[in-house]
Amino acid sequence: MNNILDKITEKTAEDLAKRKKKVSLADFNTFEGFEKERVSFKKSLEDSNTVSIIAEVKKASPSKGIIRPDFDPVDIALRYEEGGASAISILTDEPFFKGDIKYLEGISKRVKLPLLRKDFIIDPYQIKEAKAHGADAVLIIVAITEGDQLHELQYAAKEFGLDALVECYDRDDFDRLDFEQTEILGVNNRDLKTFEVDVHRGIAILQQAPKDTILVSESGLSSGKELALLKNEGIHSALIGEYFMREKDPGQALKDLLEQLETEFEISNLND
Repeated sequence: MNNILDKITEKTAEDLAKRKKKVSLADFNTFEGFEKERVSFKKSLEDSNTVSIIAEVKKASPSKGIIRPDFDPVDIALRYEEGGASAISILTDEPFFKGDIKYLEGISKRVKLPLLRKDFIIDPYQIKEAKAHGADAVLIIVAITEGDQLHELQYAAKEFGLDALVECYDRDDFDRLDFEQTEILGVNNRDLKTFEVDVHRGIAILQQAPKDTILVSESGLSSGKELALLKNEGIHSALIGEYFMREKDPGQALKDLLEQLETEFEISNLND
């Protein structure tokens, strides 16, 4: 596992132990968000006639520091909804991404789109926690799981009625997947050793999945040309965060990107 993932996972485990002492699994049943009617994350991605966008609410990252100083998570999410997002991803990791589970809770009360809790999930507790704060789906990162942990987390997501976006970094991660459980597959285009982005590498891995799998390209995407490439290669969705977060109006940036995609796709069809 990459060193940064080791550090994040270790810190996650420490923080999780503290949270478990404050809030029990049973306590989550009393949270307002626990009884919320879920919106299908999977259906929202597969229903789109274009490349559906999972737009990310993200204040910072370990490698880039603060990305958006004027950070209002609810306002950003509302702008994404207006701009044409199919779903919204919310970073809830605090130590490394300056996220907060309360961002998820606040957005869930105002936005009707399906919400993905993006965090470093290593325990079913975090999945029930996500549901209690209004999530419709959770991110499960294959690289930070060991043994039966991946299966356990996927089972927990299903048990709590949430979709799971299962994220791979490389072919080794992919080979660990059970596609009877994995309905939504994401591949991170960023190499964790070099931090270089290669969309083609991500596509090549995604295309190995069974036909009915929903495919999500993640990281480093910022142009209509890249999204047109995804569409032409049969990729259903793109998760985009930093590009939008650096724009003055993230919702307008999303709208413009979708328009660029449409133009690029029309051009590619004319050239065929």
